[in-house]
Amino acid sequence: MATADAVIIGGGVMGCGMLYNLATRGVTNTVLLEKDVLASGSTGKSQAILRMHYSNEVTTDLAWKSLELFKNFEDMTGMPSGYTQTGYFLIVDQENRAALRENVAMQKRIGVDTDIVTVEDVRDIAPMLATADNEAYAYEPQSGYADPYSVTTGYANAARELGAQVRSGTPVTGIDIDGDRVRAVLTADERIETDIAVIAAGPWSGPLLKSVGVDLHLQPVRHQVVMLRRPQDIVPDHPIIGDVVNDLSARPDTGNLTLVGVGEEDHSDPDTYNQGVDMPMVEKTFDALVNRMPGMSQALFRGGWSGLFTTTPDWHPVLDRIDGIDGLYCAVGFSGHGFKLSPMITQAMAEMITGEPTSVDISMLDLKRFEEGRLMKSRYSMQVLA
Repeated sequence: MATADAVIIGGGVMGCGMLYNLATRGVTNTVLLEKDVLASGSTGKSQAILRMHYSNEVTTDLAWKSLELFKNFEDMTGMPSGYTQTGYFLIVDQENRAALRENVAMQKRIGVDTDIVTVEDVRDIAPMLATADNEAYAYEPQSGYADPYSVTTGYANAARELGAQVRSGTPVTGIDIDGDRVRAVLTADERIETDIAVIAAGPWSGPLLKSVGVDLHLQPVRHQVVMLRRPQDIVPDHPIIGDVVNDLSARPDTGNLTLVGVGEEDHSDPDTYNQGVDMPMVEKTFDALVNRMPGMSQALFRGGWSGLFTTTPDWHPVLDRIDGIDGLYCAVGFSGHGFKLSPMITQAMAEMITGEPTSVDISMLDLKRFEEGRLMKSRYSMQVLA
């Protein structure tokens, strides 16, 4: 009979990060179960932007502390994170100017390297960007992007070296609850006896939680990423931009590419949704990007993909133990924030599971906030900036 001290369900960056962080705390008789291959779900389809700009202290703090871990990831795990510093601009219109000021003030109190900058500053730092007098800009010089696959496999390989097991191609068929506690995690071929089960299965988490009587109202939302090749002589490079005015995010990539994230389409089935991009959305995205970066009018379309945000009612994750089921934990509902927050979230979850004080106070990301009306708020209409 197979036994484990903990079983983690889901082989994205969250599951693998928790496996690693448990292992570094001495919990090595662990098993991670992934239905497909590592990073094959939302993690591998992330735009992978590392930015600090949020409307709430907890997400800002998680992102800021995670950035340091991305920078030092190879020292931790033996594999590079792919961290690439580009700088990040958040661009808002007149209506959102006050929200920008309030957010930047909060971020600076936490210690984030950010500031409100002028039109002249933008033209200095990023001359390829079009500006307007009725806009406002925040800039984060240390922000950038990383490689989701490298980070996920880095965590998994380091955890394996410490004794943990990783099983891909192994869908979970159920969690055995006896009375008020976890007894085992089930696959088609095996029953793994355990006192601790952690659900971190991205858009597949909702049905698994419902199977044990827990409904978090998780909603998978399709998000498209359009890939364009820049005209190298006109736009050789650019910082990452979060453009509230034109409703897009854009980051540079190797090979003179720009990845543009757009659109949120509700009610997407994680097993059947369209993983490509829609041509009407590509055309709309191209026009919007050219508004901000006129030199991209000569860019070439090079394809793209779609991934899923698993959203909660307030677009913030649930990081908690499940009341009434001893030994059941969840790290779900990342709503498009997951990758950039993953180093600190997976550390804090491992601390929660092992009974240590958490390095970041994540108590406000508990499950009870929904029934108690303690929802997190965004200062912008763009919920992914909550």
